[in-house]
Amino acid sequence: MASDLFNLADYFIDRHLREGRGGKTAIRCEGQSFTYAQIADQVNRAGNGLLTLGVRPTERVLLLLPDCPEFPAAYFSAIKIGAIAIPTNTALRSSDYAYLLDESEAAALIVHSSVFPQVEPVLAERESLRHVITCGEPQGDFAFWNDWVAEQSQALAPEQTRKDDIAFWLWTSGSTGPPKAAAHRQRDWLCCCENYARGVLGIGPDDVTFSSSKLFHAYGLGNGLMFPFYEGATSVLYPGRSQASSILENAHSTRPTVFFSVPTLYAAMLQETDRSHSYDLSSIRLAASAAEPLPAEIFRKWKERFGVEILDGIGSTEALHIYLSARAGRVRPGSTGQPVGGYDIRIVDLEGQDVPPGTIGDLTVRGASTAPYYWNRAELTAQRMRAGWFHSGDKYSVDSDGYFWYAGRGDDMLRVSGQWVSPAEVESVLAEHDNVLEAAVVPHQEPDGLHTVKAFVVLKHGLAGSPELVHELQIFVKQRITPYKYPRRIEFLPELPKSAAGKLLRYKLREFTGT
Repeated sequence: MASDLFNLADYFIDRHLREGRGGKTAIRCEGQSFTYAQIADQVNRAGNGLLTLGVRPTERVLLLLPDCPEFPAAYFSAIKIGAIAIPTNTALRSSDYAYLLDESEAAALIVHSSVFPQVEPVLAERESLRHVITCGEPQGDFAFWNDWVAEQSQALAPEQTRKDDIAFWLWTSGSTGPPKAAAHRQRDWLCCCENYARGVLGIGPDDVTFSSSKLFHAYGLGNGLMFPFYEGATSVLYPGRSQASSILENAHSTRPTVFFSVPTLYAAMLQETDRSHSYDLSSIRLAASAAEPLPAEIFRKWKERFGVEILDGIGSTEALHIYLSARAGRVRPGSTGQPVGGYDIRIVDLEGQDVPPGTIGDLTVRGASTAPYYWNRAELTAQRMRAGWFHSGDKYSVDSDGYFWYAGRGDDMLRVSGQWVSPAEVESVLAEHDNVLEAAVVPHQEPDGLHTVKAFVVLKHGLAGSPELVHELQIFVKQRITPYKYPRRIEFLPELPKSAAGKLLRYKLREFTGT
């Protein structure tokens, strides 16, 4: 039936040309600007190039691209011809790329020259890979993007895909094993854009978005591409590493109105501005955070320094983007907020029954953006995607006013003296100490076999750990939350292990403790 036809690339690219926005700036990147018409031209040419190479509907196209104009062109071109686009982390090792190419059975690879040295050693051994296109700088005899697209036609009709056809995959973080691909449909972004980007953030065509999280990650893909392209707004892309100084400099110079980052970078940016750096962020009307809980102290300091609220939220690769979020003017620091429209959220016990307010349970979510399955993972799909509900693995409680409070991952919770301890609660308190930049808490197995709380602490610039500071931090925690939750052990680190998306890799800290 005709009404079921839907092509994501047609809606997010071609629609703007039909509605008269071809001349509107879609992307600004390192001093250059690109209109929607220019991006559409690149999408069509790249799509025709893929068709010429023999890439067929449902075949996979792996993307190894930084946040540059070629990314949206490659992403949408694959989707427009009915192939499956697979954005992929640009900071991995050769062995990782060998695994991802094999797992996806990618027929084509579009790779930037900055990543090419890591992937080139494994290209010859990949049975399914038929074509490699490079961009940035030419690489040997491989097809070069600029020349490749220039040879193609500017006209391309979208493949007659349907709403429930798979359009793209997103890799999970792989923190508990090899990365897995969540398969997403042509229609999935509509739910996120309408209910979160428009419904919560109020993004409109006059906004300029800037995200420190990269496009290969679900959070960054929504922030930096899908949300602005849904509304016909402008996105600022930055292909470099997301470091506090570079992100602040870009925000200062490009004047975004909506800013996205993660708690680690918000903390680092606050520290950077502590050192008398002058950055004008007055253009930002709203900031958002995800990937890990936003400590209340970071929220308070950011609002005090820049006059802007940070809206904390939680989402997942499987649900595509944020489904639980704080709201402007109604933030309760430390809380993740309330459900985003279009999503049903339950907190359940081990038997799947709703828990009463104030009780910690397992967070489950149901919404139209949820992936129907993991590629090649039938058992895991059955375990985590049950009757339309995605079992997130996050522990939460909800108060009597309907505000949700993060209590850690299901496998992060620990018992001390027979009582549950939430790592997030202890971490939030430690982060309030004047000397602490960030902290992470894991269980530590003592010689007697019992588990106690251990904290890994990153101190602010120029400070050093000491036994005296350990004791000071322990007293600090005892004075602010139930004393049995204080960290019996504290270890100082120069930085915490994080994924490319800025998410804490708590399992690496457990390796330090032997748990």
